[in-house]
Amino acid sequence: MRAVTVSEQMPLSSQEVFALLHNYERRLEWDTLLKKAELTRGHSEAGKGATSLCVGRPFFGLFGLETRYVTYREGEIAAVEMINKPPFFAEFAASIRHEDNELGSIATYKFRFTARPFFLRGLLEPLMLRALRAETAKRLEALSQFLSTEAREGGLGEARGEEDVGGDY
Repeated sequence: MRAVTVSEQMPLSSQEVFALLHNYERRLEWDTLLKKAELTRGHSEAGKGATSLCVGRPFFGLFGLETRYVTYREGEIAAVEMINKPPFFAEFAASIRHEDNELGSIATYKFRFTARPFFLRGLLEPLMLRALRAETAKRLEALSQFLSTEAREGGLGEARGEEDVGGDY
């Protein structure tokens, strides 16, 4: 099984980053890997036991990974495991941990996977590892940039659960 860890400095607190990251209604606003992201099997919000389907953009095969949240502690950590069998993945699991610091917070994404079919694993895993590591770094950087822009423009009220009171000041 291959494993990767990628971290990125975020401009906002762990709680704010966590809230946006697991808001599936806003996921495609910043996520560079996905063309579709939704909760599945009757779930309406992310949380332990909830399931989601994320479908990659063309380079990543247009197939979907359906996952179940196995850990969900708001503002701290969320972890998922794959529950379907898409092409090329025998196993997949990931976690994202958030830790506050003086600049906002650090988001650390860890994932592990096993490629299939077995007889192509030696060929597929190094290629998949390289592509997934690069895309994960790109996604976290895009999230950080999106959060910076939203914070400057005051657009994070929805992620924070705040109402827009309007008005020019």
